[in-house]
Amino acid sequence: MSILVTGAAGFIGYHVATRLLKEGRAVTALDNFTPYYDLRLKEERWSRLEQHDGFSGHRIDLNNRAGLLALCDQVQPTRIIHLAAQPGVRYGIDNPQAYVDSNLTGFMNILEAALAVRTEHLVFASTSSVYGANKAMPFAEHHSASHPLSLYAATKRANELLAHSYAHIFKIPMTGLRFFTVYGPWGRPDMAPQKFTAAIFAGDPIDVYNSGKMMRDFTFVDDIVEGVVRVTDHIPVPDESWDAMNPTADGSGVAPYRVFNIGRGAPVELMDFIATLEKHIGKKARINMMPMQEGDVEGTWCDVAALKKAVGYQPSVSLDEGLAKTVAWFREYYNA
Repeated sequence: MSILVTGAAGFIGYHVATRLLKEGRAVTALDNFTPYYDLRLKEERWSRLEQHDGFSGHRIDLNNRAGLLALCDQVQPTRIIHLAAQPGVRYGIDNPQAYVDSNLTGFMNILEAALAVRTEHLVFASTSSVYGANKAMPFAEHHSASHPLSLYAATKRANELLAHSYAHIFKIPMTGLRFFTVYGPWGRPDMAPQKFTAAIFAGDPIDVYNSGKMMRDFTFVDDIVEGVVRVTDHIPVPDESWDAMNPTADGSGVAPYRVFNIGRGAPVELMDFIATLEKHIGKKARINMMPMQEGDVEGTWCDVAALKKAVGYQPSVSLDEGLAKTVAWFREYYNA
């Protein structure tokens, strides 16, 4: 079995690729090393992956359709785990084209590559941000995802719809995973957990939006990886009994396609998150209260029932344990 992992120099992609390689699976890794954040972090992740047997790395942009198709034709991946994307909620306000290029055009090229090699399963990253203006909690897969509040969320919802159409027309099994605020060692420095950690260590103030009245379903990366790996081997099939007039809440339908939430299922108030971080760093944060930002949401809460039922997913890392591991890594990596 050959598995193509896109975005393997990224945070989640690195951890997924590492887990697969440790299991003895052959991993073909792809990344374009976009300078959205410090490239040194990406290079070090990549370098660590190169130390594993079974790793084959390729620096290719998703918009390089010919290069992507040629690579897939050569490798013939039986599974594709597509984690490459232009991330970030607020970045899309000033740089919309980056999301169109990577998350729309790039995703279409991935779909075409999956079709060309008739891969057995395409697993792709979506986001909790697709729930947008939805207020019903916890977020469940059957809740409305028709009111995204950011360009990032809109492109990810578009990915889900495009994947469904390809799964239906071409009968290629596809699964989308809606990630909920992932954190952990080797995390992205643009995300709040890493930004807060760096600022507290340095004695710099941290910007806390909506005056701290925020809630997030923080999920440790090891739990995310466990879910991704389980889903990769869980190939969806069409539900022949599906009734359009009475659709099921579990998301099954006429196509070999599913969407799952993947998170911890236990939201945390932002100020409690900061307090736990302070405890493990051993230093108080200097807090700069800010108003709500465009494109952001006040809270997220992941309903993991569907994923638990499908593959036995059960997140096990508490916030306290996860932040302890994250801070320990940060101390060592940055010599903090």
